[in-house]
Amino acid sequence: SVAGPEVDFARAEREHELYVGVLRGKLGLQVLELPADESLPDCVFVEDVAVVCEETALLTRPGAPSRRKEVEAMKRVLESLNLNIVEMADENATLDGGDVLFTGREFFVGLSRRTNQRGAEILADTFKDYAVSTVPVHDSLHLKSFCSMAGPNLIAIGSSEAAQKALKTMQQMSDHRYDKLTVPDDAAANCIYLNIPSKGHVLLHRAPEEYPESAKVFEKLKDHMLIPIAITELEKVDGLLTCCSVFINKASEL
Repeated sequence: SVAGPEVDFARAEREHELYVGVLRGKLGLQVLELPADESLPDCVFVEDVAVVCEETALLTRPGAPSRRKEVEAMKRVLESLNLNIVEMADENATLDGGDVLFTGREFFVGLSRRTNQRGAEILADTFKDYAVSTVPVHDSLHLKSFCSMAGPNLIAIGSSEAAQKALKTMQQMSDHRYDKLTVPDDAAANCIYLNIPSKGHVLLHRAPEEYPESAKVFEKLKDHMLIPIAITELEKVDGLLTCCSVFINKASEL
């Protein structure tokens, strides 16, 4: 988004390996890694090319034309899992998964530079069992650049004016009352909540060396297994914790 320090590639690789290692080794999840495509520099951010809910996977049409080919590799791996695949064929639609917040009971879709109204409509058509509300996103790349779920009913939200305004919109659109966890740093509000039968409530959040004040807020969540993760390098190119994975809740058939 802005010209900043160059990405330290070796460190980025180490950070990504640790991320995968937490999911596979520490949490015992089955991790399917897509092959890297050197012609697609954003392909590490798999979240943007698919939205998966229950047995259905919506393959998106990313807002950046340079990313559209990323969908092909994602389609192959989702087909191998026998999910119901829906493809976004409408050329007027754009949708990035980073703009899609699923709360467990409804969807919020950010209308951003990468996601438009038609993309949100196709998502609503795909997941008819859930309410879908749209939220304007102005000063960030994606809706989840400043919010995510931090628990079954808990929205983590950044402190910026834009983040707080978006949260107000979500609260107004929803029939449900969510609890909120406000953190000082918008980027740190992007965390990963998992409910794992053998582990309980698990939260992957940004490391204290990156966002010390926000880490202190997460540390107050006494019912969660808290796992700090650093992704300093990927953040230089707008990557956050949720960007690098698509979670699928499904009995293993592999």
